[in-house]
Amino acid sequence: MLHPAHLLRNEKLAASLAENPVPLVFLICLAWTLLGLVGHDPWKPDEAHTFGVVYQLMQSGDWVVPMLAGEPYMQEPPLIYLTAALFGALLSPALPLHDAARLATGAYMGLTFIFITLTGRELYGGNKSWVATLMLLGCGGLLVRGHQLISDVALLAGLAMGLYALALSARRPLPAGFWLGTGLGIMVFSTGLVEPLMLLVTMALLPVVSPHWRTRAYALTVLVALVLMLPWALIWPSALYSRSPELFAQWFWTENVLRLKGLFSFNEYEEYSYYLNVLPWFAWPALPFALWTLWAEGRAGLRKPGILLPLTAFAVCFAFLSLTGQGSDVLGLPLLPPLSLLAAACFETLRRGAIHAYYWFALMLFTFFILVGWLYWMAIDFGIPARLGQHMVDMQPEYQANTHPLVILLAFVFTAVWFVLLFNIRRSAERPVIIWAAGVTIVWTLVALLLVNYIDTGKTYRSMVVRLSQALPSDHGCIYSQSLGEPQRAMLHYFANIVTVRLENSGPRPNCDLLIVQDNWKDPGEAGGPWEMIWEGRRPGDKKERFRLYRQK
Repeated sequence: MLHPAHLLRNEKLAASLAENPVPLVFLICLAWTLLGLVGHDPWKPDEAHTFGVVYQLMQSGDWVVPMLAGEPYMQEPPLIYLTAALFGALLSPALPLHDAARLATGAYMGLTFIFITLTGRELYGGNKSWVATLMLLGCGGLLVRGHQLISDVALLAGLAMGLYALALSARRPLPAGFWLGTGLGIMVFSTGLVEPLMLLVTMALLPVVSPHWRTRAYALTVLVALVLMLPWALIWPSALYSRSPELFAQWFWTENVLRLKGLFSFNEYEEYSYYLNVLPWFAWPALPFALWTLWAEGRAGLRKPGILLPLTAFAVCFAFLSLTGQGSDVLGLPLLPPLSLLAAACFETLRRGAIHAYYWFALMLFTFFILVGWLYWMAIDFGIPARLGQHMVDMQPEYQANTHPLVILLAFVFTAVWFVLLFNIRRSAERPVIIWAAGVTIVWTLVALLLVNYIDTGKTYRSMVVRLSQALPSDHGCIYSQSLGEPQRAMLHYFANIVTVRLENSGPRPNCDLLIVQDNWKDPGEAGGPWEMIWEGRRPGDKKERFRLYRQK
């Protein structure tokens, strides 16, 4: 009698994977990084306004003053906008502009994985180098954010470079200084002056906690890094100041100094325990492995560079983020690289029972989600089962089933790969880590292939903006907006070339005869005064946001 194991087991493949798992790890990382980056519109909130700035940069060619729908947008420096604009220019119109721009995210995530692997090799050697990368890849908090066009993915790449440089500094101080300065520069040029303090404080603390970094080689690394960081930190602010001292002051004081002051002021409304509360899911599965490392190493581990470096970096990032009081999963991404390194340090010393439990949990969890993914796709596209299909139609009534047969075939291939891996990865300490990372990747792949169009129907502003633009009178003048958010302004500009004048920030303009208002469906409000409503709408399936178009009576 043939069992599934006999059908799917291939001794040559199993032996090859056991002897050299690196190609499989590379393919997992590549699939995780690339799939999900294309095939959908910019989604709110973070990605929509980021792409809005990219879109205007590509139209104007002005990289000094980031602009969103006609207004300066000084929240962060322009590194992510410049990178995304470069990808957009190179790869569109072969790809839609927003998809081409989003590939910049894949480039930064690729850099992050490369430098975490190099750091693991420098600190631990052997298989632990790629185990650290798979730990990071498998973290729940990275899955969605690591596929969005946001500045934090560039920050993550800079932090990974910095951690690698700190690990390398004792052996090769000059190359370490180059990578440390580059990593710091990327952090500054992507998010501003506040977030790089996490890496700078880590650099300052390492000589205090360990003689490993209390050397001339480390001092040389730091000196080289600070010199190389200066161009990254000065060129754009200098250009911005030359263009507009007012905008420079807005960026420097509001987005940097005031945020920094928040570290030293406390009030009851801040979320100081946010990151402690979300870590169990946000950093799973790296967190329990990291805690095991600390338990297994004990006090002796506090004398080892491979323990002290990620532990110090994590402690600094955790304290910094908690003290800011700004609870957000996207801000918590810097917690994941040091935790993943710490998790890789002693994973192989886990008891056999714990390793088997982790393996079977991963196997059952992702097999279940793979089957659920196919079930939901059948319900959405074919109405089978009927009750679930009707429920999904009620949630997104505008969705039209249009999954391409080649996409379905590719989804079948990835599903088959999952079951082949289950029967061909031999028992080892690394097996559950590989299976978890592969499971995360394949579930994400099925979402990106089979369900992304359905999700996109509810998250995009395209259809709403098209309907609104069709309601515009042909002879209208400029358009006011009221309570319109940044993502919404960005998508109005991208999808319909509608650039509004904020009623809140400008005086009356005699040639503005239309008004777009964003509010909540629960709000009773009418614009009143000289305005009459000529259109009302929302995104498909959205029961919160409401958009209204008025014209002067």
